[in-house]
Amino acid sequence: MSEKDEETFNSVDLELQTQKSPPVTMSEKDEETFNSVDLKQQTQKSPPVTMSEKDEETFNSVDLKQQTQKSQEPDIHPQQSPSETEKPSTPAAEAKAETTPSPRALAVKAKWQTSAQQFKVKKFFVLRPGTLEQSIEDVKSLVDPTEDGAVQSVWLMAEVDHWNNEKERLVLITENNLLVCKYDFIMLHCQQIQKIPLNFIDRVSHGTFCFPPNSFLKREGEGVRVFWDKLREPSFTSRWNPFSVDYPFCSFTYHPVRGANEQLGPLCEIQNFREELTLAAQKAHNRNPVPGKANGVLVLNQPILIEAYVGLMSVIGNQNKLGYCLARGNIGF
Repeated sequence: MSEKDEETFNSVDLELQTQKSPPVTMSEKDEETFNSVDLKQQTQKSPPVTMSEKDEETFNSVDLKQQTQKSQEPDIHPQQSPSETEKPSTPAAEAKAETTPSPRALAVKAKWQTSAQQFKVKKFFVLRPGTLEQSIEDVKSLVDPTEDGAVQSVWLMAEVDHWNNEKERLVLITENNLLVCKYDFIMLHCQQIQKIPLNFIDRVSHGTFCFPPNSFLKREGEGVRVFWDKLREPSFTSRWNPFSVDYPFCSFTYHPVRGANEQLGPLCEIQNFREELTLAAQKAHNRNPVPGKANGVLVLNQPILIEAYVGLMSVIGNQNKLGYCLARGNIGF
């Protein structure tokens, strides 16, 4: 094919292609009409949401109400004020606090748990089975019903004399008298009884023991002292006589075995003894008053003075419990 024929062929081919796909043309007016129709269809698909001024105010007021309701909801865990947290204790809590043991009671209980203390306590003859029951029966048999009256209570205590010597004693409170008994728990017999009429008792003091400022002695614990003749003072010879028994008072303190078992605890409680003695003495004053004496018992809470200064004999005797019935062991070889 020559060049002229080839150009003629290409021109014919282009004319055929233009005839097959004629170009689409649009006038300016038709184009504007088409665009307006397209906008109308879009506005019909998603019409704009319009709201009047009245509706807008109503919507805003409802929204504010919902916000205020959410802010006014109560807190699930409100904070308590200091006045609410510091509420007064109820009677049940006070009763519970009263029933809890005191530190002193816990210390006394722990003291008896050690094996050394148990070994020392077992040396007292009053702890032997049946010894205490037998001693109480023996002392009650010596009570005169016509003179002393019926026995009201029995106590196991330690008497402290004017030279600070401890002595084991059984004390009985009857209707008319106070009986202080020196009982031998080894031989099981009563050696001595001191009778004090209840209507003569005019003063009962309780408190801790104390000594003069220049004294070398010291005693811990509490005691009870019973006075029955406040007008009579001990003489000079009685003060310096360690064996004198004409003092117008007697002093008592706790027995060393008071925490050994539950049976001995109530028998050795000196505070209960003081209360029962005061009540019995008051009844005796009302029943049989003494002429020339004030009918009544004065109860004082004050230190109990022991006028002893050196007391070497009391130091040796109290350390070795010479005033108690103890198993001393074998002395000879």
